[in-house]
Amino acid sequence: MHAGQCDLSSGEWIPDARDPAYSNSTCSFISSYQDCLTNGRPDTGYLHWRWKPYGCELPRFDANKFLNRMRNKSLGFVGDSVFRNQMESLLCLLSEVEEAVLVYHDETFQTETWHLPSHNVTLGLIWAPFLIKSTQAISKNHIQLYLDALDDTWTSQYHKYDYVMISGGQWFLRETIFWENNTVVGCHYCAGKNLRELGMDYSYRRALRSVFDFVSSSEHKPLVVLRTWTPTHFEHGMWYNGGICNRTKPYKESEYAADPVDVVMREVEEEGFQEGVRSGLRLSLLDTYHLSALRPDGHPGPYRRFHPDISKKPQNDCLHWCLPGAIDTWNDMLMEILMGDEELRSAF
Repeated sequence: MHAGQCDLSSGEWIPDARDPAYSNSTCSFISSYQDCLTNGRPDTGYLHWRWKPYGCELPRFDANKFLNRMRNKSLGFVGDSVFRNQMESLLCLLSEVEEAVLVYHDETFQTETWHLPSHNVTLGLIWAPFLIKSTQAISKNHIQLYLDALDDTWTSQYHKYDYVMISGGQWFLRETIFWENNTVVGCHYCAGKNLRELGMDYSYRRALRSVFDFVSSSEHKPLVVLRTWTPTHFEHGMWYNGGICNRTKPYKESEYAADPVDVVMREVEEEGFQEGVRSGLRLSLLDTYHLSALRPDGHPGPYRRFHPDISKKPQNDCLHWCLPGAIDTWNDMLMEILMGDEELRSAF
């Protein structure tokens, strides 16, 4: 993504003496799993870095400006729990000016709608981890993915939003069986099932294609923002077998080696996005991948739980992000995208 001629996604993390815009004591929207300070994380250095793009500055999130520009507008987040993480960051940033009110939730609180009445701004969080239709049969490990059918949880609400964020994520790495035209066509990670292994990139590519086909054919034309793949920072294993993330400062460029899975999925996104742009869709890219990849220190790790006993090797979360923390920068970048949109600029 670019601000003028500057690529905001290319840069480095530099020390920042300022305190975060909010804290665990000033914001009530932080989920317990990401409330690293309350949960006893002993180091606080991860709070004092800012993203510095090469050749320009990324302004800090301005809640007043955001709310005034977004007055009478709506923004929806369509995806998985990482979008919940980003949404909570946004709610916290905005709470310095106005506190959002929860006006809707489903039974599981995975899909929620928030309203900021003083500015008539609506924020929606829509649970659709694959973007396309999926089912998981009881007692079966494999998720059934329908590559030619979108998840109507979000398509049924698409018309309500002026801005729609979409993203895929780690769910595509799970054991999945692929359906097309009511027929099983292959799978990912399904040894012993006598099915063709098509890979996670196959389903992600098809999901994005289906999304952009829907965007193209819909009469409703919001600005659609694709947020890029989110890296994990597990070391010495994964979440299910003792993997940890206990680093306390960002990587320098020379210290980071991209995960091959991340590289593949990023290529899928880049291809899908460029194809959408060439076809004339109203799209923007929120490219958070690289700046996030350089922040192994930004995750809850064992502090997803209240004061964990480290000696007992608790499960670590090296996917989601501490709040406040590195993920707040995603919303700094999102603000640049939204504030640069012609419709918002023409309103002032």
